[in-house]
Parts: sequence; C-alpha cells; structure tokens
Amino acid sequence: MRIALAQINPVVGDLKGNINKIVQFVRKAQKFKADIITFPELAVCGYPPEDLLLKKEFVKDNLKALNLLRKDSFRIVVIVGFADKDKKGNLYNAAAIINNGRVKAVYHKTNLFSSGTFDEKKYFNPGKKFSLFSLNKVVFGINIGEEFREQGKTAKEQVNKKVQLIINISASPYYIGNVKLKEKKLVPWIKKAKTYFCYNNQVGGQDELVFDGGSGVFNPNGEKIATAKRFKEDLIIADLAIKRSKSNVELKKSIKLNTLKSSEKPVLPKRKIEKLNKIGEIYEALVLGTHDYIRKNGFQKAVIGLSGGVDSALTAAIARDAIGKENIIGISMPSCFSSPETQADAGILAKNLGIKLLVIPIDKIWKVYLRVLEKEFRGLKENVTEENLQARIRANILMAFSNKFKWMVLSTGNKSESSVGYCTLYGDMAGGFAVIKDIPKMLVYELSRFVNKKGEKLLISESILSRAPSAELKINQKDQDVLPPYSILDKIIKGYEEEDKNSKEIAANKIRAITVRKVIRMIDRSEYKRRQSSPGIKITAKVLSKDRKFPITNSYKG
Repeated sequence: MRIALAQINPVVGDLKGNINKIVQFVRKAQKFKADIITFPELAVCGYPPEDLLLKKEFVKDNLKALNLLRKDSFRIVVIVGFADKDKKGNLYNAAAIINNGRVKAVYHKTNLFSSGTFDEKKYFNPGKKFSLFSLNKVVFGINIGEEFREQGKTAKEQVNKKVQLIINISASPYYIGNVKLKEKKLVPWIKKAKTYFCYNNQVGGQDELVFDGGSGVFNPNGEKIATAKRFKEDLIIADLAIKRSKSNVELKKSIKLNTLKSSEKPVLPKRKIEKLNKIGEIYEALVLGTHDYIRKNGFQKAVIGLSGGVDSALTAAIARDAIGKENIIGISMPSCFSSPETQADAGILAKNLGIKLLVIPIDKIWKVYLRVLEKEFRGLKENVTEENLQARIRANILMAFSNKFKWMVLSTGNKSESSVGYCTLYGDMAGGFAVIKDIPKMLVYELSRFVNKKGEKLLISESILSRAPSAELKINQKDQDVLPPYSILDKIIKGYEEEDKNSKEIAANKIRAITVRKVIRMIDRSEYKRRQSSPGIKITAKVLSKDRKFPITNSYKG
C-alpha cells in the first residue's frame, strides 16, 4: 500500500483557499499513484476555528467546500478533516473518507479534549462509534488528534480489532519539548498495537499557536520509516509492506474502498530532513508564527521600535527572516536618557540586518507633555509617570506609521517582563503582534547568539549582548534596580506560571523566600496588563494569555 501524508498550512475560514490547496496535494499524490492521501484535523475549515463554529453559515459553507473534493477522489482515497453537522444540529470534529466521487463514510471524533489551549467540548459532540475500512484487503482505522492515546475509546477498539493500519489526522501545536513527549507516548502504544501508524500533523501559524508538522509513518516496531519536515508544508509518501488481512469477519464488517490496482508505481524520490536542536526549533517556530500572522492578516510590512537593546534586536532578526529585510522598518526614538552606545547599536543592527532605519527623537514631544501637565503635577516628585510618558510617546509614533502606511507594529516585550509587569501599558506593550511574548529573558540571549552563529556575519553586536538591560527612561536606570537577576527571575516564573508551584516549593530550589514572594506578588498584580497585551507566539508549555488566566480582582496570596 502506498500512502501519502499531506502536511499543509491551512488558513482558518479560507474555505476556498484550503480546498484549492488540498486538491493540489491530491493531484501530486495521484502522480505517484498513492492509494491513500490524508490531511490534518479540520483541514477544510482551518484549525482551530473556535467560535466560527457557532455560526451556522460557516459550518454549512465548510460542508459545501468538502463536497468539492469528490471529483478529485478517483483512483485515490482522500481522508480529510472537517466540521460535520447532523440533522439534529449537533456538531462533530470529523474525518471524511472520500473515494471514487463519493463521501463513502464520515468518522466523528469520540474522545474530545479540553485544555487551556483548546476547548473541544464547548463546540463538538463526541462521536458514538468507529468504522473499519479496507483497501485491497488491508483493514485500517482512523482516529483524530489525541485519540491515539491508549485510554481513547476509538484507539482501544482499533487495537482490539487488530487493524493493520491506523491513520491519525491531527493539529498538534508546538511548544518546547512536545515532540519528545508525543513520541514517548506514541511509540510504546504502537508496539503494543502491532500496527502501522500514520500521523499527519498540521503546519503553520494561527494567532498564538504554531503547528510544527513533523508528520510521520511508523512501522509496527515503533520505528519511524518516513518523516516530514518541521515548520514547512510537505508531502511524504511511503510504501507499507502490509499483508492482506486473514480475518474475513473484519473484512466483511469494513467499508470497502477502491483504487486502481497497479504494480508499476513511480520510484519515490530520496529525501533528506534537517534535524533541529532545541534552540533551532524555537527559532523556526518564531519565524513561522511571525510570517503567518503578518501575511494571513493581510500585512506586507512590519515596523519595530529599535532601542539598541537585545529584545528589539532579536525581534527584528526574526521579522527579517519571516518576511524579508525589504519589508522591515526600524524606528529609533531616542530621548535624553538614551545612551550614545544604545543609539549606535540600533544603527549598527539595522545595517547588519539590511533593514531601513528612521530616527525620530522624542525629547521635544516629552517636554511638551511635561509643560501641559506642569500645573497639575506641581510639587510632586517625578516617578514612573514621567518614565511611562516616554514609552507611550514611542507607541504613538509607531502606531502613526502603522496607520499611515499599513505596517504591522511588532512589539518587543519578553515573557519575563510581561510576567512581572515590568512594561508600560499602552507604551512598549502596544502593537499588533508580540513576537517574543513567550520567550523568557535568558532564552532571548540564547536565541540572539543562535542568530549570530547561523549567519555569515555577526548580526547582533556583542555590546548589545553584554550590556546590562535597561529601559533607559531615567538616569543610570537598570532592570535589576527593581528585579532580581533574570537567571533567578526566570526560574521563579517557570515554577509559578508553568509548573503551578507555590512559593515554598520554588524557594526550596535555593532561591531566597523573600525574593520568591516579591516576584509572585508582581505576577499576580500584573494580570490586568497582560489581558490588554497583543497576541504572541506560544513557545512554552503555558503562554500567559491563552493557557493561564487568573482573576484580575484577586486577594488570594498563596
């Protein structure tokens, strides 16, 4: 049996575009005389469609789009994800099995999952049964998403029926470590099931989520015999040496599918897949997520405030790799507190990246603000108010360029800062997309050094990487005036936000208890800021805006 896995990048709601893409991949597979081609979970409507599923017309249009695939299903079996609806109005996360011009069967996902990222139970009803399928006397089953896990009802029944092949269509988003976690669960299950297993994952960026692909075909020993690229669309085709089923009972119960019998199949081209290390895959996720958010939302160019610091430098490097240097504009907005070194570094960075740089000083504007507020502020000491005015002036300038030229503003704040509220609401938090929103500060440095290693020349200067971080909103300001060292801060944030540890558990990791309690108070008090921040790419197990939400009004101190 020759099977093709189409790892595609759909656009949520672009039904026509998604169908056209699906048809293109079907035709590629037909040229190689594949017997079956699979597509990811909800590929017709895009994943995750979220509250679009509550619109009756959306579901109806997705069903119409599905029917357009029938004419391309001759000589091949097409398995594709879509949103189904029964006569009672119940919605299902479904897979259509299309063959010889007909939708031969529909499988409804039986095990629905809900988490911080997804809430399938809000939208879908669970399916009640699964079907067996046969092609050339090979019996196979289909499941969706996380159903391959042993406790899944469908997966258990498929193993009990001793199917020879299981096809899983999925939309599993990337976060650090999830690939190893998935295979750790999957491989023992395959060995126990003693079946071939085809895992077809989605690829591409969708709002905060990045789907990393990595689709693959496993033999009954749990060995990966074919694999797709990471973070790119791909079509993998594999020949499976499956003996015909000896169980007449299962064959009789199965839904029969047909393709042209042909012993002469084209030779499959040799493939070479580049392996990525941890930092490499994080960087690819950031580039893909940035590209898709900008392009799928209709923007061609992006604008970034370049401070001469490491956060804006990394953001600019990612953006350049995502949409091209000709489409990135940096704006340096120095004040009287900006050091000559950071101003110089902003210019050097722009030159190294090959991006356009505009320099717009903000001192005059800031002084106008101070004069306007002088009467009401008279007799009061300067504090964070005057500092934040500068950040908000810069945000106004960036948004003015966005409005005038239709450029996407990329904000440059990292996870460490947004966690503890060390950022200015309506200031440096302003923007259309926060590229490194889920990147802790220490990881920002690792990624910046990765950028330098992978390029032909040093892109982010050593002075940027070695300088003590500073917002430069007052004289001699340093981040560590109010924050613990980032190496410690990031450990506290991970323990509290991602691992749900309490202060005592975190302090047990050789961190001062008073520091832990201070940081936790800052995190809790900053929830109102994070609720108003722009979306950003999920990289860690818990991105603050999508996976973790605390009440803004909250007096509990644990």
